[in-house]
Amino acid sequence: MKTLSSFVENPPSIPSQAAWYLASIAESKGKQELFRRQSPQKLTALRQHALIQSAVSSNRIEGVTIEPSRVATIMLGKPLLRDRNEEEVSGYREALKMIHEKGKLIEVAEPAILDLHRLARGGTGDAGAYKEKDGDIIEKHADGSSRIRFRTVPAAETPRCMRELVRLWQQSASDAKIPYMVLLAAFNLDFLCIHPFRDGNGRVSRLLMLLQSYHGGLEVGRYISIERLIEQNKDRYYETLEESSRNWHEGRHDPWPYIRFVLYLFKTAYQEFEEQLGRMNGKRGEKRSMIEDVIKKTMGTFSVRELEDQCPGVSIDMIRRVLKDLQKGKKVECLGKGQSAKWQRIKTN
Repeated sequence: MKTLSSFVENPPSIPSQAAWYLASIAESKGKQELFRRQSPQKLTALRQHALIQSAVSSNRIEGVTIEPSRVATIMLGKPLLRDRNEEEVSGYREALKMIHEKGKLIEVAEPAILDLHRLARGGTGDAGAYKEKDGDIIEKHADGSSRIRFRTVPAAETPRCMRELVRLWQQSASDAKIPYMVLLAAFNLDFLCIHPFRDGNGRVSRLLMLLQSYHGGLEVGRYISIERLIEQNKDRYYETLEESSRNWHEGRHDPWPYIRFVLYLFKTAYQEFEEQLGRMNGKRGEKRSMIEDVIKKTMGTFSVRELEDQCPGVSIDMIRRVLKDLQKGKKVECLGKGQSAKWQRIKTN
């Protein structure tokens, strides 16, 4: 609540880069009605794709993974879950569905926050309850050493801090004195610094980001996975979070690195949304063109799964056929074997 408290007391001037992101987001938001008039079938494909990506990516950021062959079954069916990881991915799916279906009807308040945590943690153990023991954020290194990256709010202070964070959000979001997306990012930063749960804080923060974006009238999270974009920019996510959390307890932190990162995510999501719709509204051969366009824009190596993430509505068999054709034409090369093999474009003179 240190960031929101500071902003409420003294509304900030917006740095130029943040202002540029805000202008871009506002322009895209203004086009949403036009987006909704697109083919319902194509939007349904995007929604389904985003749902799967969000649940898998948000958990994968926290080291919770499931077998690729089980993803579609868990996300789209009602399977018997095999282990704890599958329970958490399935629970995150349920939390996403609740947000997508109810949106603005869900108040950004403590009961909803606890409910989202209960779902995202699979409903077992301490799911839906604030932490009972103090727990700092520890950074572990490859050589076995570690360091305390951030000292979170003590467990005894957590309920009070969460009540204050929600109060500040409800007050500032209704005042309209500060750009809504700036407040959303500030809330997200404060939530992560409070770290109210023993586990699952990152996942709940991303669910809240989606919920609050719906309250602000930004619908892009229905069609483009914000969680996937965070995963693809994971290093920058952690860098800006560390930079902006420094001196947070004293109220002497700089929130703008993290706020700019969140604004960048939404600007990128809208840009990707428009590009996806453009590809899906193309003529015959649009799926092949979509795959080839993604490959052309990809820097460095890529995998079949990464292409699948970028090409909603395109089957994995289609992606493999296109790669095989491009390989025959000496436009791409495979650098390994198996499903996780990396590919890269062959540079031409």
